[in-house]
Amino acid sequence: MKNKTAILIFANSAQKEVERKSFLSYDVLAELNNQTIKTVQKAGIDYFHFSENNQVGANFAERFCNAISTVFNKGYKHIITIGNDSPQLKTKHLTASKKELEAHKNVIGPSNDGGFYLLGIHQKDFNKEEFLGFLWQTSQLQKSLISFFKKNQLSFTRLKSLNDLDSKHDLKLFLNCKKSISKKLHTLFLTLTFISKGFCTKLQHTLIHRYNSFIFNKGSPNFI
Repeated sequence: MKNKTAILIFANSAQKEVERKSFLSYDVLAELNNQTIKTVQKAGIDYFHFSENNQVGANFAERFCNAISTVFNKGYKHIITIGNDSPQLKTKHLTASKKELEAHKNVIGPSNDGGFYLLGIHQKDFNKEEFLGFLWQTSQLQKSLISFFKKNQLSFTRLKSLNDLDSKHDLKLFLNCKKSISKKLHTLFLTLTFISKGFCTKLQHTLIHRYNSFIFNKGSPNFI
């Protein structure tokens, strides 16, 4: 196989994710998915998207680990895994991770909530049984992963810490990070905040939606 590295996007559809993150809107979640895929495509690395339609397992850990195993079984030697909830993720984070993997290092993109927004792992270093035992979806996940690397004497490097979008508090943080996220996402976050606070009437909401459509749909719609 010519390409030894693949990106695994582990992210549910907007329709499914809005059930879990009710503080966000369908439009926001759809744009997060759209932006994530565009960021990955710019990296020029093979990628696979695992949504609720092709995830297998009884819980998050099983679904995530099974997705990693599936991609490795396709013949890739390194995997870069990401979600769709890191608006600050850039193509440079992906290309830097690929470079580190090719230099025989694993990669952690730590999130400020104690988890990670990116994981670069070698096939030879992936131990599914141990991974299943990590403290998934907790503030201790990052520590679990680092402990695994250190215990098994595996080389790894850390990327710059970023914020994930998991709560209303995170939403407020991103409103103050205008320069590090896309203009469209910032506008959607701002609109969502106004609506949630009851600052918008139904008519104002409609006008904002039309304004956003006019500003951002300058060409043919891009369906992914």
